[in-house]
Amino acid sequence: MPLFFRSWASGLAAIAFYGIVATPATAELPARIQTQKAEVAVETVATGLEHPWALTFLPDGGMLVTERPGWMRIVGWDGVLSQPLNGVPSVMASGQGGLLDVALDPKFTQNRLVYFSYAEQRQGGNGTSVARARLSDDGRSLEQLTVIFRQEPAYNGKMHFGSRLVFDRAGMLFVTLGERFDLRDEAQNPSNTLGKIVRIRPEGGAAPGNPYLNKAGTQPEIWSIGHRNVQGAALNPETGELWTAEHGARGGDEINIPRKGRNYGWPVISYGVNYTFTTIGEGTAKAGMEQPLHYWDPSIAPSGMVFYTGRAFPAWRGDIFVGALAGSMVVRLSVAGDKVVAEERILTDTGERFRDIRQGPDGFLYVLTDSPKGQLLRLRPAGS
Repeated sequence: MPLFFRSWASGLAAIAFYGIVATPATAELPARIQTQKAEVAVETVATGLEHPWALTFLPDGGMLVTERPGWMRIVGWDGVLSQPLNGVPSVMASGQGGLLDVALDPKFTQNRLVYFSYAEQRQGGNGTSVARARLSDDGRSLEQLTVIFRQEPAYNGKMHFGSRLVFDRAGMLFVTLGERFDLRDEAQNPSNTLGKIVRIRPEGGAAPGNPYLNKAGTQPEIWSIGHRNVQGAALNPETGELWTAEHGARGGDEINIPRKGRNYGWPVISYGVNYTFTTIGEGTAKAGMEQPLHYWDPSIAPSGMVFYTGRAFPAWRGDIFVGALAGSMVVRLSVAGDKVVAEERILTDTGERFRDIRQGPDGFLYVLTDSPKGQLLRLRPAGS
Protein backbone atom coordinates (compact mmCIF):
# COMPACT_ATOMS: atom_id res chain seq x y z
CA MET A 1 0.00 0.00 0.00
CA PRO A 2 1.58 3.33 -1.00
CA LEU A 3 2.18 5.78 1.83
CA PHE A 4 1.83 9.46 1.03
CA PHE A 5 4.19 12.05 2.51
CA ARG A 6 6.64 9.37 3.70
CA SER A 7 9.39 11.89 2.95
CA TRP A 8 7.93 13.91 5.83
CA ALA A 9 8.59 11.21 8.41
CA SER A 10 8.85 13.75 11.17
CA GLY A 11 5.70 15.61 10.09
CA LEU A 12 7.48 18.90 10.80
CA ALA A 13 5.61 20.97 8.23
CA ALA A 14 2.19 20.02 9.57
CA ILE A 15 3.31 20.27 13.19
CA ALA A 16 4.55 23.80 12.67
CA PHE A 17 1.39 24.77 10.79
CA TYR A 18 -1.02 23.51 13.44
CA GLY A 19 1.08 24.73 16.37
CA ILE A 20 1.42 21.35 18.08
CA VAL A 21 4.98 21.94 19.26
CA ALA A 22 4.96 25.68 19.88
CA THR A 23 2.10 27.31 21.73
CA PRO A 24 1.45 30.84 20.46
CA ALA A 25 1.76 33.76 22.81
CA THR A 26 -1.62 34.82 24.13
CA ALA A 27 -2.99 38.27 24.79
CA GLU A 28 -5.21 39.20 27.70
CA LEU A 29 -8.80 38.27 27.05
CA PRO A 30 -11.11 41.26 26.55
CA ALA A 31 -13.86 41.74 29.12
CA ARG A 32 -16.29 42.70 26.35
CA ILE A 33 -16.39 42.49 22.59
CA GLN A 34 -18.69 44.18 20.12
CA THR A 35 -19.87 41.84 17.39
CA GLN A 36 -22.08 42.61 14.40
CA LYS A 37 -25.24 41.46 16.19
CA ALA A 38 -24.51 41.63 19.92
CA GLU A 39 -22.28 43.06 22.62
CA VAL A 40 -20.72 40.11 24.41
CA ALA A 41 -19.16 39.71 27.84
CA VAL A 42 -16.22 37.27 27.97
CA GLU A 43 -15.79 35.48 31.29
CA THR A 44 -13.26 32.91 32.46
CA VAL A 45 -15.11 30.03 34.13
CA ALA A 46 -12.15 27.73 34.82
CA THR A 47 -8.40 27.64 34.31
CA GLY A 48 -5.64 25.07 34.75
CA LEU A 49 -6.86 22.59 32.13
CA GLU A 50 -4.06 20.88 30.18
CA HIS A 51 -4.91 20.95 26.48
CA PRO A 52 -8.67 20.58 27.02
CA TRP A 53 -10.34 19.00 24.00
CA ALA A 54 -14.09 18.77 24.55
CA LEU A 55 -16.93 19.48 26.96
CA THR A 56 -20.50 18.39 27.48
CA PHE A 57 -23.12 19.53 29.98
CA LEU A 58 -24.41 17.33 32.78
CA PRO A 59 -28.14 17.56 33.54
CA ASP A 60 -27.59 18.03 37.27
CA GLY A 61 -25.10 20.87 36.91
CA GLY A 62 -21.53 21.22 35.75
CA MET A 63 -19.67 19.95 32.73
CA LEU A 64 -17.58 16.96 31.74
CA VAL A 65 -14.32 18.15 30.19
CA THR A 66 -11.65 16.03 28.50
CA GLU A 67 -7.96 16.90 28.54
CA ARG A 68 -5.77 15.48 25.81
CA PRO A 69 -3.15 13.88 28.13
CA GLY A 70 -5.90 11.46 29.27
CA TRP A 71 -7.92 13.11 32.01
CA MET A 72 -11.65 13.69 32.29
CA ARG A 73 -12.95 16.05 34.97
CA ILE A 74 -16.19 17.57 36.13
CA VAL A 75 -16.12 21.36 36.11
CA GLY A 76 -18.67 22.95 38.43
CA TRP A 77 -20.68 26.03 37.52
CA ASP A 78 -18.43 27.84 39.98
CA GLY A 79 -15.35 26.80 37.97
CA VAL A 80 -14.04 24.32 40.53
CA LEU A 81 -12.28 21.36 38.89
CA SER A 82 -12.79 17.86 40.21
CA GLN A 83 -9.94 15.41 40.46
CA PRO A 84 -9.52 13.37 37.25
CA LEU A 85 -12.16 10.66 37.08
CA ASN A 86 -11.04 7.12 37.80
CA GLY A 87 -11.57 4.49 35.13
CA VAL A 88 -10.44 6.43 32.05
CA PRO A 89 -8.42 4.04 29.86
CA SER A 90 -4.81 4.64 28.89
CA VAL A 91 -4.52 6.93 25.88
CA MET A 92 -1.79 7.50 23.31
CA ALA A 93 -1.11 11.13 24.20
CA SER A 94 1.35 12.24 21.56
CA GLY A 95 1.13 14.68 18.66
CA GLN A 96 -2.57 15.19 17.96
CA GLY A 97 -3.48 12.01 19.86
CA GLY A 98 -4.94 11.70 23.32
CA LEU A 99 -8.34 11.86 24.99
CA LEU A 100 -10.65 13.55 22.51
CA ASP A 101 -14.42 14.07 22.34
CA VAL A 102 -17.08 13.30 24.94
CA ALA A 103 -20.88 12.97 24.65
CA LEU A 104 -23.72 11.90 26.92
CA ASP A 105 -26.14 9.15 26.00
CA PRO A 106 -29.52 10.64 24.94
CA LYS A 107 -30.97 8.72 27.92
CA PHE A 108 -28.24 9.77 30.34
CA THR A 109 -30.68 10.66 33.12
CA GLN A 110 -31.79 7.02 33.10
CA ASN A 111 -28.54 5.14 32.37
CA ARG A 112 -25.68 7.62 33.16
CA LEU A 113 -23.76 6.45 30.07
CA VAL A 114 -20.88 8.57 28.76
CA TYR A 115 -19.24 8.10 25.34
CA PHE A 116 -15.75 9.29 24.49
CA SER A 117 -13.16 8.95 21.73
CA TYR A 118 -9.42 8.64 22.18
CA ALA A 119 -6.18 7.63 20.48
CA GLU A 120 -5.53 4.05 21.55
CA GLN A 121 -2.21 2.23 21.37
CA ARG A 122 -2.68 -1.29 20.04
CA GLN A 123 -1.03 -3.98 17.97
CA GLY A 124 0.25 -2.53 14.73
CA GLY A 125 0.28 1.06 15.93
CA ASN A 126 -2.58 3.24 17.16
CA GLY A 127 -5.93 4.55 16.06
CA THR A 128 -9.11 6.29 17.13
CA SER A 129 -11.32 4.26 19.43
CA VAL A 130 -14.70 4.97 21.01
CA ALA A 131 -15.71 3.69 24.44
CA ARG A 132 -18.72 4.04 26.66
CA ALA A 133 -18.93 3.77 30.43
CA ARG A 134 -21.29 4.58 33.26
CA LEU A 135 -20.57 7.69 35.31
CA SER A 136 -20.68 6.58 38.92
CA ASP A 137 -23.39 7.96 41.19
CA ASP A 138 -20.82 10.00 43.11
CA GLY A 139 -19.36 11.42 39.87
CA ARG A 140 -15.85 10.24 40.63
CA SER A 141 -15.40 7.26 38.32
CA LEU A 142 -16.24 5.67 35.00
CA GLU A 143 -17.59 2.15 35.49
CA GLN A 144 -18.34 -0.84 33.23
CA LEU A 145 -16.21 0.52 30.41
CA THR A 146 -16.62 -1.08 26.97
CA VAL A 147 -14.83 -0.20 23.73
CA ILE A 148 -17.61 -0.05 21.10
CA PHE A 149 -15.58 0.93 18.03
CA ARG A 150 -11.97 0.81 16.81
CA GLN A 151 -10.77 2.53 13.65
CA GLU A 152 -8.92 0.09 11.40
CA PRO A 153 -6.24 -0.38 10.33
CA ALA A 154 -4.02 0.74 13.18
CA TYR A 155 -1.05 2.88 12.13
CA ASN A 156 2.04 4.06 13.97
CA GLY A 157 1.44 7.79 13.57
CA LYS A 158 0.63 10.90 15.61
CA MET A 159 -1.67 12.83 13.29
CA HIS A 160 -5.30 13.08 12.18
CA PHE A 161 -7.37 11.10 14.66
CA GLY A 162 -10.56 13.18 14.15
CA SER A 163 -12.73 12.92 16.22
CA ARG A 164 -16.21 14.19 17.11
CA LEU A 165 -19.17 12.25 18.46
CA VAL A 166 -22.76 13.23 17.60
CA PHE A 167 -25.97 11.33 18.27
CA ASP A 168 -28.61 11.54 15.56
CA ARG A 169 -32.35 11.70 16.17
CA ALA A 170 -32.63 7.92 15.91
CA GLY A 171 -30.13 7.48 18.76
CA MET A 172 -27.32 6.28 16.48
CA LEU A 173 -23.80 7.66 16.97
CA PHE A 174 -21.80 9.49 14.28
CA VAL A 175 -18.02 9.29 14.70
CA THR A 176 -15.66 11.41 12.58
CA LEU A 177 -12.33 9.76 11.74
CA GLY A 178 -9.14 11.24 10.28
CA GLU A 179 -7.10 9.56 7.54
CA ARG A 180 -3.93 9.54 9.69
CA PHE A 181 -2.12 12.08 7.45
CA ASP A 182 0.41 9.71 5.84
CA LEU A 183 -2.35 7.40 4.57
CA ARG A 184 -4.54 10.03 2.93
CA ASP A 185 -5.32 8.02 -0.22
CA GLU A 186 -7.13 5.50 2.02
CA ALA A 187 -9.89 8.08 2.58
CA GLN A 188 -11.25 6.84 -0.79
CA ASN A 189 -11.11 3.16 0.18
CA PRO A 190 -14.39 1.82 1.67
CA SER A 191 -12.67 -1.34 2.90
CA ASN A 192 -11.29 0.57 5.93
CA THR A 193 -12.38 3.39 8.22
CA LEU A 194 -9.56 5.87 7.54
CA GLY A 195 -10.86 9.29 6.49
CA LYS A 196 -14.49 8.34 7.01
CA ILE A 197 -17.54 9.27 9.01
CA VAL A 198 -19.07 6.19 10.56
CA ARG A 199 -22.51 5.67 12.09
CA ILE A 200 -22.81 3.01 14.76
CA ARG A 201 -25.26 1.65 17.29
CA PRO A 202 -24.77 2.95 20.85
CA GLU A 203 -23.61 -0.54 21.90
CA GLY A 204 -21.34 -0.85 18.84
CA GLY A 205 -21.80 -2.31 15.38
CA ALA A 206 -23.09 -0.79 12.16
CA ALA A 207 -26.27 1.25 12.46
CA PRO A 208 -29.36 0.27 10.47
CA GLY A 209 -29.74 2.20 7.23
CA ASN A 210 -26.02 2.67 6.60
CA PRO A 211 -25.10 2.71 2.89
CA TYR A 212 -22.47 -0.07 2.95
CA LEU A 213 -24.45 -2.74 4.79
CA ASN A 214 -24.09 -6.17 3.14
CA LYS A 215 -21.71 -4.88 0.45
CA ALA A 216 -18.69 -7.12 -0.06
CA GLY A 217 -15.29 -5.58 0.58
CA THR A 218 -16.63 -2.58 2.52
CA GLN A 219 -16.96 -1.60 6.15
CA PRO A 220 -20.64 -1.52 7.15
CA GLU A 221 -20.12 1.22 9.76
CA ILE A 222 -19.25 3.77 7.04
CA TRP A 223 -21.66 6.64 6.43
CA SER A 224 -19.54 8.81 4.07
CA ILE A 225 -16.03 8.75 2.62
CA GLY A 226 -13.33 11.12 1.36
CA HIS A 227 -12.69 13.08 4.56
CA ARG A 228 -9.37 14.44 5.75
CA ASN A 229 -9.68 15.29 9.45
CA VAL A 230 -13.10 16.35 10.75
CA GLN A 231 -12.84 18.06 14.16
CA GLY A 232 -16.17 19.89 14.21
CA ALA A 233 -19.62 18.29 14.00
CA ALA A 234 -23.18 19.13 15.03
CA LEU A 235 -26.76 18.24 14.11
CA ASN A 236 -28.74 20.91 12.33
CA PRO A 237 -31.68 21.49 14.71
CA GLU A 238 -34.03 22.28 11.81
CA THR A 239 -33.30 19.25 9.61
CA GLY A 240 -31.61 16.73 11.91
CA GLU A 241 -28.75 16.38 9.42
CA LEU A 242 -25.10 16.21 10.45
CA TRP A 243 -22.95 19.20 9.53
CA THR A 244 -19.16 19.10 9.85
CA ALA A 245 -16.10 21.33 9.89
CA GLU A 246 -13.07 19.66 8.33
CA HIS A 247 -9.37 20.49 8.26
CA GLY A 248 -7.84 21.03 4.85
CA ALA A 249 -4.10 21.08 4.21
CA ARG A 250 -2.69 24.53 3.40
CA GLY A 251 -6.09 26.03 2.67
CA GLY A 252 -9.23 24.11 1.90
CA ASP A 253 -10.87 23.78 5.33
CA GLU A 254 -14.50 22.87 4.67
CA ILE A 255 -18.06 23.00 5.97
CA ASN A 256 -19.99 19.96 4.71
CA ILE A 257 -23.27 18.13 5.17
CA PRO A 258 -22.07 14.51 5.06
CA ARG A 259 -24.92 12.62 3.45
CA LYS A 260 -25.44 8.88 3.25
CA GLY A 261 -23.03 7.16 0.86
CA ARG A 262 -21.57 10.39 -0.55
CA ASN A 263 -17.90 11.03 -1.38
CA TYR A 264 -16.40 14.31 -0.11
CA GLY A 265 -13.37 14.17 -2.34
CA TRP A 266 -10.23 14.03 -0.22
CA PRO A 267 -7.51 13.72 -1.51
CA VAL A 268 -8.74 13.72 -5.12
CA ILE A 269 -10.22 17.23 -4.92
CA SER A 270 -9.44 20.10 -2.55
CA TYR A 271 -9.42 23.88 -2.40
CA GLY A 272 -6.05 23.75 -0.64
CA VAL A 273 -2.51 22.76 -1.57
CA ASN A 274 0.10 20.60 0.11
CA TYR A 275 2.28 22.12 2.83
CA THR A 276 5.02 22.19 0.19
CA PHE A 277 2.71 24.32 -2.04
CA THR A 278 2.31 21.52 -4.61
CA THR A 279 -1.09 20.67 -6.08
CA ILE A 280 -3.38 18.18 -4.36
CA GLY A 281 -5.11 15.57 -6.51
CA GLU A 282 -6.99 16.58 -9.65
CA GLY A 283 -8.21 20.05 -8.79
CA THR A 284 -11.26 21.44 -7.03
CA ALA A 285 -14.08 19.41 -8.62
CA LYS A 286 -14.79 15.97 -10.05
CA ALA A 287 -17.97 14.15 -11.04
CA GLY A 288 -19.30 12.00 -8.22
CA MET A 289 -17.62 14.04 -5.50
CA GLU A 290 -19.36 16.62 -3.31
CA GLN A 291 -18.52 20.31 -3.13
CA PRO A 292 -18.19 21.97 0.29
CA LEU A 293 -20.87 24.41 1.38
CA HIS A 294 -18.13 26.78 2.49
CA TYR A 295 -14.34 26.71 2.56
CA TRP A 296 -11.48 28.70 4.02
CA ASP A 297 -8.27 29.67 2.24
CA PRO A 298 -6.02 30.31 4.08
CA SER A 299 -6.86 27.65 6.63
CA ILE A 300 -8.24 28.42 10.06
CA ALA A 301 -8.02 24.78 11.33
CA PRO A 302 -11.65 24.49 12.54
CA SER A 303 -12.36 22.52 15.72
CA GLY A 304 -15.62 22.37 17.62
CA MET A 305 -18.97 23.37 16.14
CA VAL A 306 -22.44 24.25 17.38
CA PHE A 307 -25.73 25.54 15.99
CA TYR A 308 -26.98 28.31 18.25
CA THR A 309 -30.60 27.81 19.40
CA GLY A 310 -30.67 29.72 22.69
CA ARG A 311 -32.62 32.75 23.88
CA ALA A 312 -29.70 34.70 25.36
CA PHE A 313 -28.63 35.93 21.90
CA PRO A 314 -31.83 36.08 19.80
CA ALA A 315 -29.99 37.66 16.86
CA TRP A 316 -27.72 34.59 16.67
CA ARG A 317 -30.45 31.96 16.53
CA GLY A 318 -29.82 29.53 13.67
CA ASP A 319 -26.19 30.60 13.24
CA ILE A 320 -23.22 28.22 13.43
CA PHE A 321 -20.22 28.84 15.66
CA VAL A 322 -16.87 27.17 14.96
CA GLY A 323 -13.64 27.37 16.95
CA ALA A 324 -10.35 27.84 15.11
CA LEU A 325 -6.89 26.62 16.06
CA ALA A 326 -4.47 28.03 13.48
CA GLY A 327 -6.87 30.92 12.98
CA SER A 328 -7.00 31.76 16.71
CA MET A 329 -10.59 32.95 16.59
CA VAL A 330 -14.23 31.97 16.85
CA VAL A 331 -16.18 32.12 13.59
CA ARG A 332 -19.92 32.81 13.30
CA LEU A 333 -21.57 31.58 10.12
CA SER A 334 -25.02 32.75 9.01
CA VAL A 335 -26.91 30.06 7.11
CA ALA A 336 -29.98 30.00 4.90
CA GLY A 337 -31.13 26.48 4.24
CA ASP A 338 -28.08 24.56 3.03
CA LYS A 339 -26.06 27.67 2.23
CA VAL A 340 -23.54 29.65 4.26
CA VAL A 341 -24.35 33.26 3.45
CA ALA A 342 -22.12 35.29 5.76
CA GLU A 343 -19.17 34.97 8.12
CA GLU A 344 -18.05 36.98 11.14
CA ARG A 345 -14.78 36.49 13.03
CA ILE A 346 -14.60 37.28 16.75
CA LEU A 347 -11.97 36.99 19.51
CA THR A 348 -9.34 37.46 16.81
CA ASP A 349 -6.74 39.31 18.91
CA THR A 350 -6.25 36.87 21.79
CA GLY A 351 -3.71 34.48 20.24
CA GLU A 352 -5.71 31.59 21.70
CA ARG A 353 -6.37 28.28 19.94
CA PHE A 354 -10.11 27.64 20.30
CA ARG A 355 -10.64 23.87 20.49
CA ASP A 356 -14.33 23.38 21.31
CA ILE A 357 -17.49 25.44 21.54
CA ARG A 358 -20.86 24.38 22.97
CA GLN A 359 -24.15 26.01 23.93
CA GLY A 360 -24.99 25.74 27.62
CA PRO A 361 -28.47 25.16 29.06
CA ASP A 362 -28.43 28.86 30.02
CA GLY A 363 -28.17 29.84 26.34
CA PHE A 364 -24.60 31.13 26.75
CA LEU A 365 -21.68 29.84 24.67
CA TYR A 366 -18.84 27.95 26.36
CA VAL A 367 -15.43 27.78 24.68
CA LEU A 368 -12.28 25.76 25.44
CA THR A 369 -8.82 27.14 24.68
CA ASP A 370 -6.14 24.63 23.70
CA SER A 371 -2.92 25.22 25.61
CA PRO A 372 -0.93 23.74 28.50
CA LYS A 373 -2.92 26.13 30.72
CA GLY A 374 -6.22 25.92 28.89
CA GLN A 375 -9.30 27.86 29.94
CA LEU A 376 -13.05 27.39 29.84
CA LEU A 377 -14.65 30.65 28.73
CA ARG A 378 -18.25 31.80 28.78
CA LEU A 379 -19.74 34.22 26.24
CA ARG A 380 -22.88 35.93 27.53
CA PRO A 381 -24.77 39.12 26.63
CA ALA A 382 -23.05 42.15 28.08
CA GLY A 383 -25.06 43.56 30.95
CA SER A 384 -26.95 40.34 31.65
